Amino acid sequence: MRRLSMLFVALLIGGAVLSWIAGSQLVAPTQYVVAPPANLDARSVKLPLEHGRSVAGWFVPGKGKGAILLLHGIRADRRQMLGRVGFLAAAGYSVLLIDLPGHGASAAPAITFGLHEAQGVQAALTYLHKHAPQQPLGVIGVSLGAASFMLCKTCPQVDAVVLESMYPTIEEAVEDRLRQRAGVLAMPLSKLLLWQLPLRLHIEARQLRPIDAMAGLTMPVLVASGDQDQHTTIIETRRIFAQAPQPKVLWEVAGAAHVDLHRYAPAAYEARVTDFFANSFAARTALVSAPSAPYTRSATAAAAPAPPVPR
Repeated sequence: MRRLSMLFVALLIGGAVLSWIAGSQLVAPTQYVVAPPANLDARSVKLPLEHGRSVAGWFVPGKGKGAILLLHGIRADRRQMLGRVGFLAAAGYSVLLIDLPGHGASAAPAITFGLHEAQGVQAALTYLHKHAPQQPLGVIGVSLGAASFMLCKTCPQVDAVVLESMYPTIEEAVEDRLRQRAGVLAMPLSKLLLWQLPLRLHIEARQLRPIDAMAGLTMPVLVASGDQDQHTTIIETRRIFAQAPQPKVLWEVAGAAHVDLHRYAPAAYEARVTDFFANSFAARTALVSAPSAPYTRSATAAAAPAPPVPR
């Protein structure tokens, strides 16, 4: 009996140590130089944050039809979103790509799964309001990028948002990922990782629930995810979508896992996203132009019909 007790204690200690090592890897920032491709006609920007930090990005001027902020996924950088620049620029939009804090050329002490990355989103949207004045603004966020937008409580208003492969809660995000490797041990192992949040990052799991912010959206939203995604299951994506008010569109990408949806289905992606922004921005413009109905974000949500997106 004593040996069993000692073995149990040893397993607990070993599990705690291994989970701490895994936690260290999960929150470690990924800092490096991000060089622009030779064929990108863009200017480099450096947007100030608190504590002397900054967000690095590229701004591609458009033709005055609107501006789109592109937000990459975890452990990636702005280059992940380069494939989207071409069709957005062709539609006349300015495009801003940034490295979220803790990624690429945007330094931060740790990755916080969207909470503090939201400061980079706020800085980027502030930049677009200044450099694309009076133009409709949109956001495309992928995974961490989507969560960072939804967790931004003080971000300037936008007129349409595309949320791709976004996790609903940090508990589900961790457990989903562990389940693929640890099976039935996913739940207890996820507890060992999540208890580290306040110790390492001084944040609580309840602060990392993008799904809770969906009901407060006041602009059209397109929610997209692969129906074979195991990092954020399609059931979770449907729950996220259900929380959003109208106007909203759900795109379940057949056969896609947790991948770059634009790269997976470029023609379908470009058609859907182009139509979504065109219709959303047209509704916004109509409200601005109407003398009896000055534009507000809440007015857009109430009055604009759901944008027709091809199936």
